[in-house]
Amino acid sequence: MTLTRYPLSTGVDLDVQTAGDRNAPPVILLHGFPESHRTWRHIVPDLARDHFIVVPDQRGYARSSKPAAVEDYSPDRIVGDLIALADELGIGRFTLVGHDWGGAVAWMAALTRPDRVERLVIVNAPHPYVFQRSLFEDAEQRAASQYITRFRDTNLDRSILAKGLEHFLSTSFAGHVATAIAGADKAAYLDEWSQPGALTAMLNWYRASNIVVPAPGEDAPRPAFLDRPFPPVTQRTLVVWGTQDKALLPVQLEGLDALVPDLTVATVDAGHFVPWQHPEAVIRAMRDWGI
Repeated sequence: MTLTRYPLSTGVDLDVQTAGDRNAPPVILLHGFPESHRTWRHIVPDLARDHFIVVPDQRGYARSSKPAAVEDYSPDRIVGDLIALADELGIGRFTLVGHDWGGAVAWMAALTRPDRVERLVIVNAPHPYVFQRSLFEDAEQRAASQYITRFRDTNLDRSILAKGLEHFLSTSFAGHVATAIAGADKAAYLDEWSQPGALTAMLNWYRASNIVVPAPGEDAPRPAFLDRPFPPVTQRTLVVWGTQDKALLPVQLEGLDALVPDLTVATVDAGHFVPWQHPEAVIRAMRDWGI
């Protein structure tokens, strides 16, 4: 995969894979933690047959820029990168696809920049309102999300490095996919994570988030926005969901249609890393939906 480095108006440089005809309808794909543009490596060739595909390594990942401060990884700044990248490539409105943290950014971009996001595809990434609500109202989801609190611990970075990146691979990623990660795939991930500052930068996405994760049994103050009307997603939206996800439970689909009026849900018998495990199912869902 050939990457091109783009300096953006937001002050960061992103490495970006592009594919397909630049005059074709644009699709931007956003990866999550702890991946990179490689999330979409089995999906890009199919979509590039009739779309212009843009796949960045987001800030903090691989060899893209890694700002030092935690606040540099707040979702609004990452949405800013998305829009700046589209501007840099001369893209107006586009279809936006996101998995995991990339999906969280995609939800926010759809809500805040409907002038740019034409259609939305989400792969195993919770809607911000549904996710926060579930952390207060669903004990199983609260328990499953305690890893976020661990990731916010700034001592974790040194602990991971002390144990080695191969241990991190086996515990944070490989344990959630059905097939072994070996050979070129393993080497690529270890190379990306070993870049100076990459581990801390990736974890800073969790530290910069405002999501409240109460401890099991904790009677934490409920965020006020949960008891106010939440703006709807106005775009036509496809949600592809791996139903065996151990971190994001099926409760994330409950009540979603009230917040996303034009919603299609396609379920896949897979875990969290659906684009990695079953790319053909993701492609089929997107094609059936109209991409």
